[in-house]
Amino acid sequence: MTHTRIQIYTMQSPAEAHAIAALGVDHVGVTPSDRGLPGEVSIETAKDICEAVGGLATSVALSVEDDPETIIAMVRSVGPDVLHLCGLPGVVGPEMVKEIREELQGIGIMQAIAVTGPEAVDEALAYEPMVDYILLDSVDPSIAGVGAAGITHDWEVSAAIVKATKVPVILAGGLGPDNVVKAIESVQPWGVDSLTRTNRPLAGGGFRKDLDAVALFVAAVRGEGTG
Repeated sequence: MTHTRIQIYTMQSPAEAHAIAALGVDHVGVTPSDRGLPGEVSIETAKDICEAVGGLATSVALSVEDDPETIIAMVRSVGPDVLHLCGLPGVVGPEMVKEIREELQGIGIMQAIAVTGPEAVDEALAYEPMVDYILLDSVDPSIAGVGAAGITHDWEVSAAIVKATKVPVILAGGLGPDNVVKAIESVQPWGVDSLTRTNRPLAGGGFRKDLDAVALFVAAVRGEGTG
């Protein structure tokens, strides 16, 4: 199996982020927001998290916002290696992404695509010239933006996007230790992403990362587990 990159969301403390990176995760995700998103943290905490994984992993900061100035201000405050744009489809179009990219020199751009049907192929290709990564994800209408749905989508569409684009593609959406190998075999993505299925629920709500589940996820992707 080739070296498939691993991205894990969402870190809520520097210690948690450091522990996840130590497991061999390539991209460590953080959600700086005040919108009630799953696992969101303050700008200050997000900055501390990105600093904690510097040199160990690539830090990725998520945004569901639709205002370029707000997005740019967040990135400049948090200091991630990569900006993950995952607002609802059409909210931040390719031209707006181009503007953001011009303002954020040296920051990678990851665009989330909602894989809700075959039209996702054309949408992904529209963003291709403006981004460094394309992330293919599922949608839960009760959660702002694209992602955090905890459900898989049509991997045939995702595979078609991988074949159609030259940009590295990260597959997300309901991936866990038990199905990630099949997902990789079906889609052949550059990387895979997990949030909901590597979480440990907390009493009273919320979650932290389940380090055992993340370790199993990493082992499966690396070909060390049964999948």
